[in-house]
Parts: sequence; C-alpha cells; structure tokens
Amino acid sequence: MTTPARFAQDRAWSERAAAPLRRLCGRGAQPSADELEALRHALSQQDELAAALVRAVPARELHRAIAAGPAAVGLSVVRPAGVGLSVVRPAGVGLSAVGPFAAGASVAAASAVASPGAGVFEVSASAVANSDAAGPAAAASAPVAVRAFFEAVLERPAWVDDRLLERGAQACRAFGMDAGLVLAYGSLLGGYRTAAALEPLVRTGRMAGGETLRRIKETSIWWRAVTAPGGLEPGRDGFRLTLHVRVMHALVNARLAEDPTWDTALRGTPINQYDQASTLGVFSTSFLLHLRLLGVRVSRRDAHAVMHVWSYIGWLMGVDEQWLPHTEKRGRRLLYHFLSYDPPPDDNSRALAQALIAMTDQEFPGRRRRRFERERALSISSWLLGRRAMHDLGLPYRPPWYGLGRVAANMVMTHALGRLPGGRRLLLARGERHARARFARWGIPDDAGKAR
Repeated sequence: MTTPARFAQDRAWSERAAAPLRRLCGRGAQPSADELEALRHALSQQDELAAALVRAVPARELHRAIAAGPAAVGLSVVRPAGVGLSVVRPAGVGLSAVGPFAAGASVAAASAVASPGAGVFEVSASAVANSDAAGPAAAASAPVAVRAFFEAVLERPAWVDDRLLERGAQACRAFGMDAGLVLAYGSLLGGYRTAAALEPLVRTGRMAGGETLRRIKETSIWWRAVTAPGGLEPGRDGFRLTLHVRVMHALVNARLAEDPTWDTALRGTPINQYDQASTLGVFSTSFLLHLRLLGVRVSRRDAHAVMHVWSYIGWLMGVDEQWLPHTEKRGRRLLYHFLSYDPPPDDNSRALAQALIAMTDQEFPGRRRRRFERERALSISSWLLGRRAMHDLGLPYRPPWYGLGRVAANMVMTHALGRLPGGRRLLLARGERHARARFARWGIPDDAGKAR
C-alpha cells in the first residue's frame, strides 16, 4: 500500500511542534517500526461498518433510522444486575451482515455533508429529540444493514465501566467554563495548527466565515449531551447524536471518494483512522493538559475517568481499538506519534483559525465588546498554544493576561474550595450555571444536565 504523501511531509516542523508532547512522554516515546507502519496504514482506513451502512441505505433514510434508535428496528437493550449492556437480536440477523469495525470518526469533522444526489444530511439535536418513535412497522421494513449497525454498537466492549463513565462525565461538567475555553482555543484551534484533517472540513464550507459559531454551538450541544448524566446510554441524546456524527463521516467519505478533485495520493482516505484517532486525542489527552495549564485541579481518578469516557465515545464513533487512548500515558504517546508525522499548517489552517477568533463578533453587540472578546480569545490562545503555534496559525501573539487570570481563579475554586466538603457539588453547580448562561446567550434550550 502506498503511503499518502502528507505523512512525514515536513519532519523538521512536525518534530518541533510535537516536542512538548515528546518531553511529557519521557523515554520510549518514539514509535516502533510496527507502530510506524500502522500509522501509515491508518491514513487509508475508514470505518467499514458505517461505510457499509451508507452503501446500503439512502442518506435521508439513514437520518431517520439513526435518530429513531435501535428500538425502531426491533432491538431491545437489557442490563442484567452487575453486567454491562447486552442486546437482544432478532432471529437470523448477525454481525457478519456488515463486517468488522476497521476505522474511525472525528468530532472535528461534524459538519453538514451531502452524499451525491441525496441533499444535505445534518446532525441535529432537535431532529433526534423529535424522532423517538418510528413505530413497529419500521422494525419490519428496516434494512439488514441498519439492524446490524445497531447490534454492533450495542455490543459494548468488556472494558466499559459505567461507574467510570459517570465519574468522567461529571468531571467534564464540573470543569465548567474552563472546559469550553479549552475545547475552543486549545483543542480546536490547536488542531488547526496542522493541515492533516482540514480539507474535508473546508470542503463542507461549515467551519469558516459566518458558519463557525453555528458549528461551535452544535458541537457544544453534542458535548453537553455526551457528558449529561446517563447521556451515553442507548436511547439518550448523547448516544444517538454520536452515532449521527459517525454516519455523517461515512457520508463524507462516500461523497469525496467520488470527487475527482480529491487527491488520495496526497491525503489518503478523506476521513481516516489516523485523523479520527488524533482528533479523539484532542478531546481527551490534550483537553486534560490544557485544563491544567489554566490552573484547574484534575485529580488522577478524574483524569482516568475522563479518558475512559472519551475512549468509549471513540469506540462508538468507529475508532479502532488499537487507537483508543484509555489512559493519559498512552494518550500522550499516541498524540505525539500523530503530531510528529502530521503535515505543517496551510492556508486552510490560517483561514479556520481567523474565523474561530472572529466568531464572537456574531455573539456580542458593540465595537468595544467585540474588540474585548477578540483580545480575550487571542490572549487565552497564546497562553494555551504558545508563540510559535500562534505564528503557524497566522494569529498575533498577545500577553496571556486572561489565561493567567483563569489560573488565579482556579487556584481558589478548584484547588481550595473544590477540596472542601461539598466542593464537588459547588463546582458542578458553577459549571451548570456557566453552561446555562452560554446556551441562553445563544438562544438554545439546555436540558442536557437534567436527569430523565
């Protein structure tokens, strides 16, 4: 198999960009020969289960099928005492109808896409909420591929621990506004530093210009859904929205595979295993590192639980087991491997970075307020990413006044008050207030934190 030309395109740049991660990894950070070969191969892998689903079912029908959930195709979920989820299969239908998992999906590419001739296929919280009951007729008429898809995602791996899922989701909510700052200006903006996974994003036209804020809102809805209490249980919004994103990625691949302008020799598969796993690392490993840069106290137990949550989310999205991070130590090493062989930034990197910094212009009225919000975004980005990364992104470096302000606030809130009796409840309540205020400013109902 020919390795796409983007792999190790500029080793001097990528090693320099990945140097902080290499130092965190310590001895043994470099990939072995087998690991290096796996990285090359991952650029040409896709999510085979979702790809088979897309081949078998028209896009508009997929939207309804995924929103309706497994019950609509005759599957029921049971949870015996002390045992993980299991699925009751209709007679005569097995996992072999579609085939094994082979590749993954990224959250960063969760943008509207169209399969040829099918129109736009969008992930939407309202669409999920309004598609709870498809009726018993749907079970009889659903394609075998839909049943097989749901069977596969309901067969949870043995390593999934419900207690860790609960703790990890709760920790994410307790991080409050700092989680949102990190995801926007550390994880997302930092991900733009390399051109690796940006071309599919740009081609959808949904992460630049006036669409940036809209997509940030939709990603925030998804993030709140997967971190809500029980949000990853089958039938809940986090579970269903995650599957929507997974299928969207398969639709992107199907469309771009037929696009004669897609340069496979340079880029590999449009949404590939390598980039999906790297993006998963941005939402897990990088997320925790950047939280600590803002002075947030992240205990070992919370860090382990957060990595567990995102490993399960990655699995739900089709990321192959070999690329799931599971622990911070493993996550840092994987992220170092990806970044140290990623291509340098390009025009897409700089255009997306500019759009992200400017998105607050759509949120706040008045020239002075907008200028303040831009400077605040540049300040915290400079603190989280550093001078060299800001240069790579074509952004001006600013003194990190806002980042240092967050450090001071978190020393009081998370390191002092958070350790007191009732401190966890205090941080959770503060986080929920921040989330509700942000969603109210956006004019979006926020029910993610409410138990059902």
